[in-house]
Amino acid sequence: MAEASLVDEDWAVLLRFLPEGWEEQARLTGALRRTRVFRDPESLLRALLVHLAQGCSLRETAARVSASGLANVSDVALWKRLKGAQEWLRWLSEGLLEKMGRAKLDREWAGGYRVLLVDASTVNEPGNTGTDWRLHYSLLLENLQCDHFEITDVSGGETLRRFPVHAEDLIIGDRGYAQPPGIRYVSGKGGDTIIRLNPNSVPLETRSGRKFSQLSHLRRLRIGRTGDWNAVMPGKGASPALPIRVCAIKKSREATEQARRKLRRRASKKGHALQAETVETAAYVVLLTTAPSDRLSTTKVLELYRARWQVELAFKRMKSIVALGHLPKTDPDSARAWLHGKIFVSLLTEAIVDASESLFPWGYAISES
Repeated sequence: MAEASLVDEDWAVLLRFLPEGWEEQARLTGALRRTRVFRDPESLLRALLVHLAQGCSLRETAARVSASGLANVSDVALWKRLKGAQEWLRWLSEGLLEKMGRAKLDREWAGGYRVLLVDASTVNEPGNTGTDWRLHYSLLLENLQCDHFEITDVSGGETLRRFPVHAEDLIIGDRGYAQPPGIRYVSGKGGDTIIRLNPNSVPLETRSGRKFSQLSHLRRLRIGRTGDWNAVMPGKGASPALPIRVCAIKKSREATEQARRKLRRRASKKGHALQAETVETAAYVVLLTTAPSDRLSTTKVLELYRARWQVELAFKRMKSIVALGHLPKTDPDSARAWLHGKIFVSLLTEAIVDASESLFPWGYAISES
């Protein structure tokens, strides 16, 4: 009895983290149409979290839920409830994002920007014929919490246009986001970018209209010295030319050899021959940025890009802690619902940890009643 009381007490604390209106949304989104099996949104959410947070199979979840007296439900019925809860779980995740807006770091260090780290990760269904899904994710650097996410099938490519951008935002991404349309999209919204440069996908020119010779500039660099050169991304159609800074630093010998080994393995796997320029360029980290030099120095641009690994760590946490990496569903609707549920569990975990490290001795914020 005492143990059950403690569980109920913990559950009551967890409910304090949910966005306002979460119970009503269960009905509005169709997650809870009838109360024949689950008497209310709370009992449905509690059952779904046994499956999503504890990693139990649907059969084991149904057995636990029935044994606890929460609801008398079969694994098939629970699967249908999960499918029907897709929009509710998505709404819960987005509601949590709105609540988790407290900044931990001063933006002054980052030139006054709101810094967002973007990346994508693939989630695989079991079997050779399983569908791959892709999670597109942005992390707010100042509090290391999710700012936006989108779930697509594997054909949904990486692009900056997937993310909402506001004035004073600084978007940081790897080579996959080195695409002129995405960079222009961010600039058009009043934001700036720091992207790992891929010269094959982002052709650059000098301000006089000549081709920007990347290697001729990089060869002048020595260990510990940085480079910063002005360039232009040529206009296309009605889009005008966009001023660009190319910032670079020479890698150490060890880092260079590591990068070249990776290039050779990739080329061997795909049966491609490496170009000499590609091998030489591997000795440098080359970034493209639209941020003006009087706002972000060359060193600051490079330091900010170093923070990009935080979003990769976020993916690793989700895959290890909430088992996001392997999708146990084959039906598209249940797969989307499961993915939204996992995002919800991850965000809820972030919110609880954030509260435990805050100034609330009781571990959660008090809402107006």
